[in-house]
Amino acid sequence: MEVMKLAAQRNDVKLFLTRLVAFAACAVIFGGALGAQVSAQGVSRRVVAQAEQYTGDHFSYSTDTPHGAHVISRVRPRAEWLRAVDDGLTDLFAVARKHGYRARLNYSDYVIFIAKADRTRDSTGAYSPDVAYVAPGYAGSIYDQGGYIYAAGMTFSFEPCALVIAEHERDFQRMANVVRYEGEHLVLYHNDRRLFQQTADHSHGGGHPILQ
Repeated sequence: MEVMKLAAQRNDVKLFLTRLVAFAACAVIFGGALGAQVSAQGVSRRVVAQAEQYTGDHFSYSTDTPHGAHVISRVRPRAEWLRAVDDGLTDLFAVARKHGYRARLNYSDYVIFIAKADRTRDSTGAYSPDVAYVAPGYAGSIYDQGGYIYAAGMTFSFEPCALVIAEHERDFQRMANVVRYEGEHLVLYHNDRRLFQQTADHSHGGGHPILQ
């Protein structure tokens, strides 16, 4: 496994956050245009900067999973994380093909950022590594944690397909599930724009899995 050190730069971006089905469900964020310098592993510097802006992390490592998905992390990635990414994408691609979708079903189409978990247990005490995101639109809602919300995963770029998940110490199946669920938004964006629009904002009901 080749792991490369990665430099980072920060830029201002505009965020649009969807409502969550639970305190740690998922988020879809649409990033603004940024400079597109090329980074390690062919990942755009623009995408790295967006991920750092959303998470507050400094991503230092870049590698590929055995199947070829791009992984960017703040610490040296564990083998279990890479397997979880591949497992989640494998499940995603299988159900996508079942629905007749064809676009963006290659592992190399995806960039997975693995961020520091801002909490490891949810409000019930269950193991739930999640990342906190600033979300003023949720002020006063049941999801409001004081100006921010917790999410298990976040989709923030459609070109390339990029998402953020949290570091896990165990329960790597959960990690794979988050990749699969967040990836649904990306597959739908590129294959079924109507269903994407219907399901991107979970405040209208529904959750994951979208594709079954």
